[in-house]
Amino acid sequence: MPTSKRPTRKKPVAAARCGVALSSTELRGEHQRGVVLRLKRAEGQIRGVLRMIEAGESCDDIAQQLAAARTALDRAFFEMMACSLESEIVDATDSGKRHERVSEILRVLSKYA
Repeated sequence: MPTSKRPTRKKPVAAARCGVALSSTELRGEHQRGVVLRLKRAEGQIRGVLRMIEAGESCDDIAQQLAAARTALDRAFFEMMACSLESEIVDATDSGKRHERVSEILRVLSKYA
C-alpha cells in the first residue's frame, strides 16, 4: 500500500543569511516582511489576551500570553534595528557617516531596548 506523503514546507531562509549577496532594498524587504509577521503574531496574541480576560481565565494563563506578546514585540523591534544596522553597513560609502549612523542606531537601542 503506497503511503501518501504530504509535501513538507520549509521555512523561507533569508538569503542574506545563507551567503547570497542582496541589495540594500532586498535586505530591507526581507526585514520588513519579518517585522510585519512578528507584529501580526503579537496582534493575534493580544486579541487572545483580551478574549481570555473577558472569559475570566486565570491570571497565570493571561500572564503567560502577555509575556508571549511582549516577546513578539521585542523581536519585531530587534528585527527592525537589525535592518537599520545592515542597511548602514551595506549602503554607507563614507566611514565617518557610517560611524555616525551606527552610533545613532546604538543610541536608539539603548534608549528603547
